[in-house]
Amino acid sequence: MRILITGVAGFLGSHLADALLADGNSVVGVDNLATGSLNNLKHLDNEVRFEFRELDICEAFDPGRVDYVFNFASPASPVDYSKLGVETLAVGSSGTRNALEVAKKYRAKFLHASTSECYGDPSVHPQTEDYWGNVNPIGPRSVYDEAKRFSEALTMAYHRYYHVDTRLVRIFNTYGPRLQKNDGRVISNFVVQALKGEDLTVYGEGDQTRSFCYVADEIEGILGLSRSDEHLPVNVGNPNEWTILDCAKTVLKVTGSKSKIVYRPLPQDDPMQRKPDISKAKRLFGWEPKIDLETGLQLSLEYFQTTIDEEAKVK
Repeated sequence: MRILITGVAGFLGSHLADALLADGNSVVGVDNLATGSLNNLKHLDNEVRFEFRELDICEAFDPGRVDYVFNFASPASPVDYSKLGVETLAVGSSGTRNALEVAKKYRAKFLHASTSECYGDPSVHPQTEDYWGNVNPIGPRSVYDEAKRFSEALTMAYHRYYHVDTRLVRIFNTYGPRLQKNDGRVISNFVVQALKGEDLTVYGEGDQTRSFCYVADEIEGILGLSRSDEHLPVNVGNPNEWTILDCAKTVLKVTGSKSKIVYRPLPQDDPMQRKPDISKAKRLFGWEPKIDLETGLQLSLEYFQTTIDEEAKVK
């Protein structure tokens, strides 16, 4: 197949490109590099089946005939979407619509990367796909949460009204090589702080929970959904629930760091619980994650250490 990936220079987009190329497909990837990095694609410089185009999908575009569209374009980290709030809303609305128009024009299948943030600070635990969420529509996180909720509605509208063959994946916290080291998410924050010998910053008491999925597992789940006939949202994440404090302690164990844990006030609208119910993914395409947090952290350390070392050379 000839496959379009929007947001291809991002963390997940670049790993997705690798997986689709490994399956024998050709990939045209687009990205405006607002948050993505060409370093994530450097290993594909000599891959003749990969084509990169720098463009903003908020403007109408046409990549030529494609068989599948994977829409992964969006700032995804708190650091990025707090700076690029309007741009985040735009890519969730205009950008998603333009990607859907490509799928509609070429009768291509379409998979949209949504998020567990659609559930907000959930009152249902663990979160199942039929839970509608508890989201502050005007809070500081709303530019991301509501962009993703709107893009889900838009994707379903194109499916219902234009018969586009769509899929929706709700991605839970994912980590691994190529994750931005300064993106404000838990794993990257803790690992970088630990490797630098800095204090690990825990917000609140550290009793809020998250579920962390290693990137190879996440991509496998996304591809499983892409091959299914399911049009309604599907959770893809690791159902093993960790408190933030236990996560910090595990990072210290894996890195061997002597860093201390310090506590800071809890940010506004920070969800207290996050755990996916993945029974739907298990039932539909037999997926569940295989890599535990400690193993995933060990697989990620070389990347983070290399990134830190390269930054130090520049300074």
